[in-house]
Amino acid sequence: MISNLVLQDTVNGIKAISKCDLSIVGLDGNVIASTRDDITVIRSDIVSFAESQADTQEIRDTCYFKVYDDYQLEFIVIAQGGDDTAMVGKMTAFQIHNLLIAYKEHFDKDNFIKNLLLDNLLLVDVYNRAKRLHIATDVRRVVYILESEQSKDYSTLEAVKNIFSRSKNDFITAVDEKNIIIIKELGPDDDAAEMARIAESVTSALEEGEHGAVHVAYGSAVPEIKEVSRSYKEARMALDVGKIFFENQNIIAYSQLGIGRLIYQLPIPLCKMFIREIFTEKSPDDFDEETLATINKFFENSLNVSETSRQLYIHRNTLVYRLDKLQKSTGLDLRVFDDAITFKIALMVVKYMKYMETLEY
Repeated sequence: MISNLVLQDTVNGIKAISKCDLSIVGLDGNVIASTRDDITVIRSDIVSFAESQADTQEIRDTCYFKVYDDYQLEFIVIAQGGDDTAMVGKMTAFQIHNLLIAYKEHFDKDNFIKNLLLDNLLLVDVYNRAKRLHIATDVRRVVYILESEQSKDYSTLEAVKNIFSRSKNDFITAVDEKNIIIIKELGPDDDAAEMARIAESVTSALEEGEHGAVHVAYGSAVPEIKEVSRSYKEARMALDVGKIFFENQNIIAYSQLGIGRLIYQLPIPLCKMFIREIFTEKSPDDFDEETLATINKFFENSLNVSETSRQLYIHRNTLVYRLDKLQKSTGLDLRVFDDAITFKIALMVVKYMKYMETLEY
């Protein structure tokens, strides 16, 4: 529903031009907006006019005009004094009618986009409603999910809308209190680099605007509107997986998730079984910081012993000793590719289980 503030601004603006006093009242006779503080509304006149067949009427030097919304009587405009009172009243009623249409269309679009993201629409409804709302169905789009320390703050949502204000084909909405969703229209030649640039521009703008730390995740580009929900689900997964395996990155794309995408979809009982089979009674949590740092650096350098020892500032033989010690305790030799892969996956599984435990509390 259109706000009273917007209605008040409308009648104030028209009065400034026409010098005619204007009021907007409900069907019950209550004044919603007025350019006069001392206006007196006779309820019987309002009720009588509302029930009549006339769209305009003059009662005791006061002009009354009906404002409809989808053939439903919504407001009554009262015009008094000034020149061309009748014409000004008609213009005011027409302006309010157009505002109602615009606000309703905005609400309908937002409602449509939310249901589209959540897969709450039949395929035929997607195309029918998109056509009615003048939303193109066959353009490329990508969904971004933005999470910040102030996501619940209305100012953050407005800031995001301002960033994309130049394009009327982009949609900004929220399906919960934690995240802001951006459905960005892409050009035919926009590639992965362009999608990454858009994400960077959003995070930079919000961080400069003091909206706190910002994380952005996005899905794949989709060719038509019916697949927007898929891009949204991918972005949602990217946001969650990014928190687990890419905690140092504030921008994460679905295409960058790698094996983390698979681990994220494993049931917890299966993960626990896998860890028990690999480490028996031991767990990666039991390793000291030095051992874990050695393991991570060894993986970072693609199992290269010489480069790893150089970056850790230790002798090559010291690194070999640590790897031998790890092999004795786990049965896995990280210098062997298959064992290294197993160990790497195990570390990621443990990280995933820890994250899921935090969500349970």
